[in-house]
Amino acid sequence: MLSLAHEDVLLAAHANDWRDALNQAADALVAGGRATPAYREGLLAREAQSSTYLGQGIAIPHGTPDSREAVLATGVRVLQFPQGVEWHDGNRVFLVVTIAAQSDEHLDILRSLTRVLDREGVSERLASATTAEQILAELGREVIPPRLDADTVLCGFPARDRDELVLAGAARLRQAGCVGDGFLTAMLQTEPNALGQGIWLVQSRQDVSQPALSVVTPEKALDTRHGRINAVACLALDADGGQHRVLLERLLTLLEDGVGERLPGLSTSALLARLLGESSTAQLASVTLLNAHGLHARPAKQLVQAARDAGESFGIIPSLRLEQGEGGIVSAASLTKVLGLGARRGQTLVFSANGEDARANQAALDAMVAAVKAGLGESVEPLMDQRPEASAPDAQPASDKVAAPEADSVVPAVGASPGMAIAPCWVMYQPRFLYEARSDAGAEHEAQRLASGIQTAREQLQELVNRAEGAEMAEILSMHEEMLGDPELFAAARESLEEGHSAEAAWWSAIDSAARAQENLADRLLAERAADLRDVGRRVLGVLTDTPLPSAPETPHVLVTEDIGPSDVARLDTSRVRGLVTALGGATSHSAILARSLGIPAVVGAGPSVLAIADGSELIVDGERGRVSVMPSASRRARAEEAIAGHEQRQAAAWETRMAPAITRDGHQVEVVANLGNTAHAGDAVERGAEGVGLLRTEFVFMAHPQAPDLATQTAQYGEALDALDGRPLVARTLDVGGDKPLPYWPLPREDNPFLGLRGIRLALTRPEVLETQVRALLMAAGSRPIRLMFPMVKDLAELRAARAIVERVRSELDAAHEAEHGQPLMRDVQVGVMIEIPSAALTAASIAPEVDFFSVGTNDLTQYTLAIDRGHATLSAQADGLHPAVLRLIEMTVAAAHAHGAWVGVCGELASDDQAVGVLVGLGVDELSVSSRQIPLVKARVRELDLTMAREQARVALAQPTSEDVRSALDSLIEQNAQSHPRQEEQV
Repeated sequence: MLSLAHEDVLLAAHANDWRDALNQAADALVAGGRATPAYREGLLAREAQSSTYLGQGIAIPHGTPDSREAVLATGVRVLQFPQGVEWHDGNRVFLVVTIAAQSDEHLDILRSLTRVLDREGVSERLASATTAEQILAELGREVIPPRLDADTVLCGFPARDRDELVLAGAARLRQAGCVGDGFLTAMLQTEPNALGQGIWLVQSRQDVSQPALSVVTPEKALDTRHGRINAVACLALDADGGQHRVLLERLLTLLEDGVGERLPGLSTSALLARLLGESSTAQLASVTLLNAHGLHARPAKQLVQAARDAGESFGIIPSLRLEQGEGGIVSAASLTKVLGLGARRGQTLVFSANGEDARANQAALDAMVAAVKAGLGESVEPLMDQRPEASAPDAQPASDKVAAPEADSVVPAVGASPGMAIAPCWVMYQPRFLYEARSDAGAEHEAQRLASGIQTAREQLQELVNRAEGAEMAEILSMHEEMLGDPELFAAARESLEEGHSAEAAWWSAIDSAARAQENLADRLLAERAADLRDVGRRVLGVLTDTPLPSAPETPHVLVTEDIGPSDVARLDTSRVRGLVTALGGATSHSAILARSLGIPAVVGAGPSVLAIADGSELIVDGERGRVSVMPSASRRARAEEAIAGHEQRQAAAWETRMAPAITRDGHQVEVVANLGNTAHAGDAVERGAEGVGLLRTEFVFMAHPQAPDLATQTAQYGEALDALDGRPLVARTLDVGGDKPLPYWPLPREDNPFLGLRGIRLALTRPEVLETQVRALLMAAGSRPIRLMFPMVKDLAELRAARAIVERVRSELDAAHEAEHGQPLMRDVQVGVMIEIPSAALTAASIAPEVDFFSVGTNDLTQYTLAIDRGHATLSAQADGLHPAVLRLIEMTVAAAHAHGAWVGVCGELASDDQAVGVLVGLGVDELSVSSRQIPLVKARVRELDLTMAREQARVALAQPTSEDVRSALDSLIEQNAQSHPRQEEQV
C-alpha cells in the first residue's frame, strides 16, 4: 500500500488554474524519479474522464491505465495550495495528492483518505498548515468512526420504566467498548429529553472512548409518569462535538418517517435499517461477501461498475449497507463510499432499491447479488459455516478433496467420551433440503407454514425430552425447544417473508445469521453453541420440506459424521451405536456432553479424512486417548478386544467396590471426589462412591436466573448439595463468568480474547458485593459442615488477598451474629483455596501457599494457557494434552509448594480421569482427584492398582520426556515392563 513521508510534501505552492496545478504535480513526480514526462498526459486524460476531486479541498489526480508505462516507481507527491485552485468541476482545491501507481494502488490511498472527509474544518487546516508534519498529521490522524450497529441496538427489552431502558442502552454501549462506567453513572444523573412520538434522548460526554448511539425499545409501549415511551436513545458524545452529529441525524430520521409509534414492534434489523435511512418501502436483497480480502480496491471497482450498469439498464442505482450497521447507507455507484464501508469476508451486504418500478428495482438488486456471488472479478470460496443446504445423503464432499486414512492407521482426535469400541462404520451425511428460495404464495401463507413447521418441530423435541436418558440430555433438548420459541428468530424470518422469500429460505437465513453472530463472539463455548442453533434450524427445515432423516443400519456400528446435533445424539439407539466419531467439534460441545451422559465412546475433531472412509470399514474408537484406528490389523484388533474385555471387567469390579476408599497397595490414600455442574447431581455422585465434591461450578445458579440470585436463593441451592453430601466436604468454586461466559444481566465490553480477559476472580473483584453475597450464602448454607471456598483464575497473591479479605470479613460478621443469638460460637469447618489454572499461579505457588489451605489444579485451562492451544481449535485441539511435560512440571511445582506449607492439592480437570495420568498424578503427590461422577468407580479402582513407588517412577519417567506423545509412549512401555508383577495392563491400541 502507498504511504506518505515528509519528503513527499511540497508546501506553499501557487497555480493559476487547475491545469497549472496538474503540471506542477506531474513535475514533482518526474523530479522524484517516479514517472517520465509522458505521465503528464495520463493525468490530463484521467481528469477528462471525470474529476478526481475527493472532497474537503482535496484532489487526487492519477493516470489512466494506459499511462502506467510512464510510471518508473510507485510513489506519491502532495502539493499544498494555500490560496486554493479552482478545479474544473467548480470545487476549490487546497491539497493535491498526486499518485503514480503501476497497478490499482491509488485506490488504497484513496480509501485511507476517505476517513479525512468526515472531519469538519479539514480544508481550512490543510490550507493554513505551515509544516509538512501538520499536513501528514491531518491526513494520517486516526478518526474513530461513530458507532451504530446491531450491537448497539436492542429491541423488545423487558423494561418496566424509563430508567431501565436508559441503563440497558448505556450498558449496550459499554459492552460494545464505546464507553466506560462513568458514562453509566452520567446516564442515571441526566434527565432524558422527549423528542416526540414517544422517543427519548439522553446524552453525555463523560467516559466516552468512541462516539456511539444505542437505541432500546420496550416489549410494548410504556405509559409512565413521564409520558409515552416507545424508545430510549443513549448518545455518547465525542470530545469535539463533530462525529456524533451524524448519529443524531440518524435518530431524527425516525421522527421524519413518523415511525415512533411502531418502534416497539420492530425487530433489530428493521429498526437499524430505519436508523440508517433506509425507506420502509425499499426493496431489499442480501448477499454474503466471499472475497478473501473483502471489498478492497479491485472487487470494489467491479461492484461499482455493476451498480452503474444497473442504473443504465434498469433506471435505478441500488444503495448499499452492511447488515451489521457499520458505515451507514451509501450509493453502490460511489467508489469512495463503497471502499469506506470496509466490508470484510463473511459480512452480509444489503442492497436496497426504492424506485417506482418494483420489477426494475428487483432486477437491479438481482444483478448486484449475482455480481457479488460471482466474486467481483476474483475467485472466491464459500464460507465453512455457510450451508443453506446440507449435503445430500449420497454426497461425499470430503472424499473429493481428502483421501481416506490408510488401512491400520491411527487418526488423532479429541477424546470426548471415554471408553473403547470396535465396529463397522456408517458415515452419516445430513440430508439435502431442497426448496425454492422465493414464493409467490404471499407472506401470510408462508408465515403460517413456518409457524406450523416450528410447532411440529417443538412437538418432536418434546417427545425426545420425554424419552431422554438422564437430566443433562433432557435439559439440553428443552433448551432447543425454547430456541424454537424465540420471537427474535421468527421476527427475523418474517422480515425475509415480507421480501418474498419462502418459509424455508427465510427460516434458514434467520438461523444462519443468528449462528454466525454467536460464532463471532470469539468464545469456544459460545461458538460451539451455534451448532445447537443450526441443529434446531435443520429440524424445522426437515418438517417444511418433508425430508426424511438418515436411516441408520440395524446392525451395531460406529457413527461417523461431520458434526452432530444434540437432537441427533438423543435419537441414537445405544443398543446399536457402539461409538461416535465427528470430523468437527470440541470436547465441550453439547454433542460431546450428551455422548458422555449416554456412555458412548466418542472422539471429535478427527478431521475431514474420516468422512472419506467407506461404509462398513471397521474402526476402533478410543475415547480416552482420543484416536481412531481405521481397518485395524489382526494384532491391533486383538489388543483392542482384550482391552475392551478388561475394561468391562474392571467396570463391573469397580462398581462393586465403589464405596471403598482409594488406597494404593502400600497404604497411600487418595481422595476421589466429584465435579458437579449442578447441586441436584450431588446425590448421584455419592451413590457412585464420591467422597465429596471437588468442584461445584456455582455459575449454574447465576445462569439459571434473569437477574443476580439473591442471598436466600443461593443459600437454598448450595444447601441442597450439602444435604446430599451428608457431611462430606464440598469445594465450591466462586462465580467464574466473564467475557467468554457472559451473564445477560452483567454486561461486559467485548474482548478480542475473552479467555485472557475480564473473567473469574478478576471480574468478581470489580463487583465485590456480588462475591460477598455468594460467600455469605455458602457459609450460611454450610453452617458447621465442611465447606471449601475456591477462587478461579487467580494469577498471583494480590488477587487472593483481596478475595480472602472478603471471606474473613463475612465470616466474622456471621460468627458474631451466631454467637449473639445462640450464646456460643459456631465451629465452622471452612478452608480457602485457589484454582491453579494460570501458569503464573503455578510458578509463584510458593508465595501463595502460606495463605491458602489448598490448591486445585484446573488442568483444562492450565494446559491451553501453557501450550498456547485452544482446546476447541479444530486443528490443534488434539495436541492440547495435559500429559505434556511442561504441564506436569507446573503441577509438580504446585504440589511441592503446597506440601511445604501444609496445604493439600487436588486436580479437577479432565486429566484427573485420564487412565494413563492417574498414576503420574499420584506419583507427583496429588492428594485429591476430582472427576465426573461416572468416572469415580474406575478412578478409585485405578488408584488401588498402584503402589506409591510405581506411581513415583511413572511421574519421574513422564517428567523426563520432551513431548506429550513421548510421555504416553514411555508410560505404555513402563506399564508393559511391570505386567508380570502387576496384572491389569492394557496395551496401547
